[in-house]
This record gives sequence, C-alpha cells and structure tokens, in this order.
Amino acid sequence: MFAYNDDQDLQQAVRRLEYTSLAMRLAAAIGKPIEYGMKRLPAGGREMIQRAARVAIEKCLDVAVKTLGKKTAPSPAFHKAAAGVAGAVGGFFGFFALAAELPVSTAIMLRSIAEIARSEGENLADPLARLACIEVFAFGGSSSGGDIGDTEYYAVRAALARALQEAAAHISERGLAESGAPAVVRFVTQVASRFGVAISEKAAAQSVPVIGALAGGAINVVFTDRFQQAARGHFAVRRLERKYGGAVVRAEYERVKVTLKK
Repeated sequence: MFAYNDDQDLQQAVRRLEYTSLAMRLAAAIGKPIEYGMKRLPAGGREMIQRAARVAIEKCLDVAVKTLGKKTAPSPAFHKAAAGVAGAVGGFFGFFALAAELPVSTAIMLRSIAEIARSEGENLADPLARLACIEVFAFGGSSSGGDIGDTEYYAVRAALARALQEAAAHISERGLAESGAPAVVRFVTQVASRFGVAISEKAAAQSVPVIGALAGGAINVVFTDRFQQAARGHFAVRRLERKYGGAVVRAEYERVKVTLKK
C-alpha cells in the first residue's frame, strides 16, 4: 500500500511516538528511578509545575504566532546544547528556578520542532501548522512503563483536535490580540496539562541528589531529545496523511503498532 520509504518512515514514527517514556530516559541518564525523585518534590510542587507548564506553552504560542514563519539555521544539536545550558543554570539554582528556566528551554525546543516540521513539508505560514508544533509538547510524556502503546498518539491527537482547529481559526482571523479567547485558552490548557506530566518527570530527575548544574544540563538534553523525537514522528505522520489520507495512515499506524508489540 505504501511506498517502501514511506513504510519505513511510518515504522520509525511509531517507534518514536510510542516507545520509551521520558521517565525511563531520564532514569537511565541519572541512574535513579523517577519515582524516587517524585517523593522529593516540595509541597505544592505539582501545582507549581502545572503553572510553569501553562506559562511555557503560552510563551511558545506567542513565539509560534509571531516568528515561526522565519527560517532559522541552527541544527537539532545546537538546540540540545542551548537547552542543556539553560538546564544547567536551572539545576544550579534548584527546583524553584524551574519557573524561570522552563519557558526558555521550551522556546528553544519549539525552534527545533519548527525546523523538523519544515523539513517534513509543513508550511509554517499556516497557523494550523504552527499550532501543530506546539501540539508536540502533548506527546513528550508517557506512562512510566515504556512499553509500546504507552503514549497512544492518535488518542492524544483526537483529544486535541477540536481545540487545535478552533484556536487556529481564531488566530487566523484575529491573531493573538485576544489571547484570552476561549478557543485559545482551551488549546493551551489541554497541551499544558499533558506537558506538565513530562515536566514533573524532569523536575523529579533534577531533584535526585547529584551535582545540580551538571544534572540539570544533562536532563535538559534528554528532555529536548525526547521532544525532537516526538516531533520527527508527528510530522512524518502528518506528511504521510497529506499523501495517503488520514484514515489510511491511521489504520496502517495501528497495524504497525500491533506488529511491533509482538
């Protein structure tokens, strides 16, 4: 049904979107289980993380609408290094620096995601494509088991679909002049709620008693790589959907996912 190269691309996309949770990657990077770090988060930490997630997505929405149409030269490796520097600074000052560090790290990741989107044929002059870049932040976290099927990529897309379309339509007509419009707020809230799960895992990893700045830098490199992988999978799927149709690609995606489970 698919051309050979497209079939290979879809298999790679399934692996990127459904395999290996962020928690497992972070645990491997620091040698400690994330559950241990979760116990070390301060009182009120989860509420702070959710607020930080929302602020980060709001900042990225502003960046996406205003500047993502401009081509940028830096490579994914550059963005990992830049995020690593931001994470090192945040790690040096500890958990409560997260609120200041996260919008910077997230904006850096968004630039990398946008480059990946463009390489897969996305037109970043289209608000829907720009919001699809932000949508990637809803795919970065998954449950701690790490088995295939944890992320349920299409289930997340379905949950976001209406909010994504409505926000894109609003921004096309009015820009961000009314950033508090229900359509935009709904999209930001839904992405931020899932992004907060990944941030909790990152914060938990950074709370493990290792050298703060070095750990923060290493963790942000892993964190950035996870979202780059999610972006490569997401935009490869979208490219194939443009070529073969959404229903056809989804059916083949589910078939590949079942095959890879065996």
